[in-house]
Amino acid sequence: MTTLADFPITRKWPARHPHRLQLYSLPTPNGVKVSIMLEETGLPYEAHLVNFESEDQLSPEFLSLNPNNKIPAIIDPNGPGGQPLALFESGAILVYLAGKTGKFLPRDDAGKYETLQWLMFQMGGIGPMFGQVGFFTIFGGKDFDDKRPRERYVAESRRLLGVLNQRLRGRAWIMGDDYTIADIAVFPWVRNLIERYKAGELVGIQDFPEVTRVLAAFVARPAVVRGLAIPARD
Repeated sequence: MTTLADFPITRKWPARHPHRLQLYSLPTPNGVKVSIMLEETGLPYEAHLVNFESEDQLSPEFLSLNPNNKIPAIIDPNGPGGQPLALFESGAILVYLAGKTGKFLPRDDAGKYETLQWLMFQMGGIGPMFGQVGFFTIFGGKDFDDKRPRERYVAESRRLLGVLNQRLRGRAWIMGDDYTIADIAVFPWVRNLIERYKAGELVGIQDFPEVTRVLAAFVARPAVVRGLAIPARD
């Protein structure tokens, strides 16, 4: 039988609580999706900081868990059939945790697949496009003389915000009255666009009042407050 100790990553990040789900992450928009989900569900877990400054994500131990060298990743020692399960990609982890706990993903097929489409909307659109805006506002791209690349990503981010704003009209959350993994995926990125990238004025966030309304409700949730700071930075 495979145990947690059989995973090479545990040599670099030893588990103090080997019976708990192990989270390897950093408090970025993708990382906090999973820490928020874990806080919302109440699953026992142990968080390990993957420090990009020391290139932990490129270490052989981390690559043994995620060959794509991105956070977050998990090992659930109590996976399907009682066997450990290793997973990377934040969207896949959200779907897995929703299935494991029976929370934040509708059980009827229509509701489930509609929720998943909005999860994919974040993964395929909001994350990549907002991330590019961040590159051109606070990272290396801010020094580019040619502003056309930035304008392209700003325009696409505005378009995506418009889609989200329209969806949220008359709804408490993306799926209506029920808070789901779609919200857990989308709103850390909206928050990051405004607070970390300082791009609210650039994208005209005031033009999307439904988005800012639901963002305020999201960041007020106690589990979100906790999850946004996990794993704690050294």
